[in-house]
Amino acid sequence: MTIKHHPPEHLLAGFVSGPLEEADRLALAVHVAQCRSCRRLVGALERLGGSAIEQAAPVSLRADALSVVLDKVDAKPISMSGTTESMPPAASDLPDVLRNCRFGKKRRVAPGVSMQPLILPSSDQSRAFLLWSAPGAKMLGHTHSGTELTCVLKGSFAHESGHYGPGDFDYGDDDVNHQPIVGTEEPCLCFVAMSGSLKGNGWIGRLVSPFIRL
Repeated sequence: MTIKHHPPEHLLAGFVSGPLEEADRLALAVHVAQCRSCRRLVGALERLGGSAIEQAAPVSLRADALSVVLDKVDAKPISMSGTTESMPPAASDLPDVLRNCRFGKKRRVAPGVSMQPLILPSSDQSRAFLLWSAPGAKMLGHTHSGTELTCVLKGSFAHESGHYGPGDFDYGDDDVNHQPIVGTEEPCLCFVAMSGSLKGNGWIGRLVSPFIRL
């Protein structure tokens, strides 16, 4: 596997330091698990963070700090309600980081394109889903009101920024305008984390965007 496209460094830094939404963190974890160079960078950032902690001045804790932590540990876990179904055969080879995740029902969003949402805590501001696309499928040309993090699991697609195959990571935000086209060799399966909404190009794109519901 030759990986050519990687996450921006600010996302990898957020992956190490912890401020990311769970959907974004999973997208980063999927890529890092497959990419040796990003694993090395994450390791270096973790070592740098550990060194900074060791050199930091000690801070006194509240008298009840331990009991507060224990109360949080004993608290009722977050409910992740939603209808789930067993993973379809096409996704039987999901990366390890996704195999214990809960997914909702798979649904069609466009000709040749289906999605299956990941069930996340209601407090999460991002959403994530598996995206299946038929060979040769042409996506709606679009930009975003937030961010879109895409990890290719199988197959490939291409757009204005290049060709993306297994292991590659595609980052889009409101500065990116693209129209992915799936490779003709096989279906494409991606894991996508998204915040904000997809904004279709032109009046037709704006008309159909609300019905796509990614």
